[in-house]
Amino acid sequence: MRGQDPSRGLIRDSGGRLFALVGLVFVATAAGGQMLQQEVPQLEGPTPSMAVIGAAPLPRWVVDDQRRMRAYPDQPPIIPHSIEGYELSVNANRCLSCHKREFTQDSGAPMISVTHYMTRDGQMLADVSPRRYFCTACHVPQADTRNLVVNKFKDMSELGIKPAGSE
Repeated sequence: MRGQDPSRGLIRDSGGRLFALVGLVFVATAAGGQMLQQEVPQLEGPTPSMAVIGAAPLPRWVVDDQRRMRAYPDQPPIIPHSIEGYELSVNANRCLSCHKREFTQDSGAPMISVTHYMTRDGQMLADVSPRRYFCTACHVPQADTRNLVVNKFKDMSELGIKPAGSE
């Protein structure tokens, strides 16, 4: 008889037990997670109020056109002039109108490094490499602000170390 097959009843019964076991594990995990969440301190601090407060004034940019000493080897030079209103997009790059190799003689601006004309593999290109096209990804204007962290860096020459071959 169809209704009296003992193996079919076992399958139905074990399916129900499995469902109950999965439900129990889910509820226990959720409860444990809530208990752990209460014990772990918040890293964010209190939620700030939504009151409107005044913003600090924007810092003045250093625009004296004086080239600055670099702070570390291979540091990209800072931009010593205003770039406000410069278009820097896929279609236009105003920086290149003065700093590109063929325009530096007339503009008096320093030429961009020859590395800007290379691919990642070191192959020379006739024009600026697309990966070096967006100047402000590396070069930034300098703001007239105080340092956020005290800088204790000393150059090798300040430490009394002489260049190789100078003895």
